[in-house]
Amino acid sequence: MAPAGDREGYWGPPTSTLEWCEENYAVSYYIAEFWNTVSNLIFILPPIYGAIQTYKDGLEKRYLAAYLCLTAVGLGSWCFHMTLKYEMQLLDELPMIYSCCVFVYCLYECFKYKNTVNYALLFLLITYSVVVSIVYLDLKEPVFHQIMYGTLVSIIVLRSVYIVLWVYPWLRGLGYTSLTVFLMGFFLWNVDNIFCDKLRALREKMPPVVGAVTQFHAWWHILTGLGSYLHILL
Repeated sequence: MAPAGDREGYWGPPTSTLEWCEENYAVSYYIAEFWNTVSNLIFILPPIYGAIQTYKDGLEKRYLAAYLCLTAVGLGSWCFHMTLKYEMQLLDELPMIYSCCVFVYCLYECFKYKNTVNYALLFLLITYSVVVSIVYLDLKEPVFHQIMYGTLVSIIVLRSVYIVLWVYPWLRGLGYTSLTVFLMGFFLWNVDNIFCDKLRALREKMPPVVGAVTQFHAWWHILTGLGSYLHILL
């Protein structure tokens, strides 16, 4: 049975292994989770701009890949929240793993002086991505994906802190801003999950536009999208 507040919509009953706190089809008949969908623009538009600038500036392809991977996450998440279909869920979650692997590669290659490829690290990250994908497709367990994603994020954070503390201290402001914004998003993601019933009850008493401010999964998108963009700049 669908949670209270959910409606039937264009894409039919959800088949995803996850549903979020936003009421289904409450805003649009064609978009299951409206605010969770449109908030993905932060993952799409700024990285496209970054990719264009990276190409114009002649930077290495790894930075172009980082921006494009972030865009892919936004497009996949858009499709997932718009439809709540399992196939679209994979289009959201698996690129999260792949993009983090690209970020890890960029961070561990940031001290080199020549335009070379670290094949050993590349092989390791590709292997990680393939193994995680195969296991997740078999298990269909969201917690497994969250652990594997969290592992990559932890590596990224530790490496970034090392860089801004010991190598490029003048980048501490940008590094700490990126991390703080991302952690704020993670905090709101947890609030949305833990207090969903209370948030839904609160939204029933509020005007729709005001209630949209309490869509904390959408804020997770906005803050983590911004934090990730700032991290690529770092």
